[in-house]
Amino acid sequence: MSLTTLIKSIQDIMRKDVGVDGDAQRISQMVWLIFLKIFDDKEQEWQLTVPGYKSPLPSRFRWSAWAKDPEGVTGEELIDFVNNDLFPALKKLATAAGVSPHGKVVGSVFEDAYNYMKSGTLLRQVINTIEEDVDFNKSGDRHLFNDIYEKILADLQSAGNAGEYYTPRAVTQFIVDMIDPKLGESILDPACGTAGFLTCAIEHLNHQIKKNEDRQLLQDTIHGVEKKPLPHMLALTNVMLHGIDVPTNIRHDNTLARQLQSYTPKERVDIIITNPPFGGMEEDGIESNFLKKYQTRETADLFMALIMHLLKHDTGRAAVVLPDGFLFGEGVKTTLKRELLEEFNLHTIVRLPKGVFAPYTSIATNILFFEKGGPTKDVWFFEHPYPEGYKSYSRSKPLTIGEFDLEKAWWGGATRKGRKVTEYAWKVSSEKLVERNYNLDCKNPHEVEVAHQDPAELMSEYQEIVRQLKAAQAALKEELMACLRAKA
Repeated sequence: MSLTTLIKSIQDIMRKDVGVDGDAQRISQMVWLIFLKIFDDKEQEWQLTVPGYKSPLPSRFRWSAWAKDPEGVTGEELIDFVNNDLFPALKKLATAAGVSPHGKVVGSVFEDAYNYMKSGTLLRQVINTIEEDVDFNKSGDRHLFNDIYEKILADLQSAGNAGEYYTPRAVTQFIVDMIDPKLGESILDPACGTAGFLTCAIEHLNHQIKKNEDRQLLQDTIHGVEKKPLPHMLALTNVMLHGIDVPTNIRHDNTLARQLQSYTPKERVDIIITNPPFGGMEEDGIESNFLKKYQTRETADLFMALIMHLLKHDTGRAAVVLPDGFLFGEGVKTTLKRELLEEFNLHTIVRLPKGVFAPYTSIATNILFFEKGGPTKDVWFFEHPYPEGYKSYSRSKPLTIGEFDLEKAWWGGATRKGRKVTEYAWKVSSEKLVERNYNLDCKNPHEVEVAHQDPAELMSEYQEIVRQLKAAQAALKEELMACLRAKA
């Protein structure tokens, strides 16, 4: 069965169920089922590869015990089992004492999960479809699981609420390529969503693994936090699909809900890569976790204050996706930008065109690359152009990683030496930015500027052109009439 057919058949079954209302609930239902299937397949692998592995799940709650048999429990009996036995048992794993790390992962997935389906017959059909068509322990199906995951993400994007955008794969890939993390460096995404940045980092670091201990080191150094239940569930599933067997470092929490000053030096990290939510407002009281100079309810600004605080001194580096509004905004934004220039090396801003996040928002965004231990001398700007013939991006014509070859060729490697001014790249001194009151919204000086005059002047010019046109028409008419009279 093809991927599209598989997902469609599952969703078509769920649409018949009176308990499932809308795409978001269908996706949530599908994700916890797929997670249990993945976890069961992984457990079969761990029993062979991990000495002394013991399942954290009582035997009757393992997928293979209640779901695997297509003729197994169904109808009201299945719904009763799922709602009154399975879910309470799995939710307890989040807080129960003495639970193994594997058990904690399962508990965190089910902490806020919910079974929306009311029909046990339809639920059995969904389970059988998942069980029949995918085996995670087959190498070919591992790739299929990634495809299923991507399809779920696309559906989730369509069902997303305002302000929730999932970073295009090309952007996450470019950022990780440029940050170039090394095995052993601690990596954090404090608003990790579905773990797009972290899985790109894992793929990047996989090439550096030489021995078994390296795999554990990789697992220990990948950190993410996501406050919403469904993206967090997807994040856990995603990193497990990418080889992080016990993703206990992917936490379900609001990073902003902790006092900024409570972080210890040991909690600082080498790398932060993130696309914090922008355009949103935090609930009352969250801003009180921050120093007075940073206090605002705007989510992206609070995340920037947190990111700057959590980077290790001298070695910390970050890449953050932010909207244009941060570049020219004032108030707390000015405070943050002043500190960025004084205490960090804000070496590069890649200006992305509108439509990168299409069709979810047309807001223009930027990638800010900076390092702890400034100050900044010059900020290089690079304006990412549309491919030839494009006026915008769309779902059928998305941004691709190949387009970033322009930036990569210009970047100057790890040392960023030899950068040159081009039609897309220019630099602005920190002194100039201070004069601009820290307005970082610097336009490409190589663009041909269109002069936009005062509307009153334009109207006056238009009226003059109309007057001249009427005069020319009248003169032409007079000439024609004179010719006709002469012939007569």
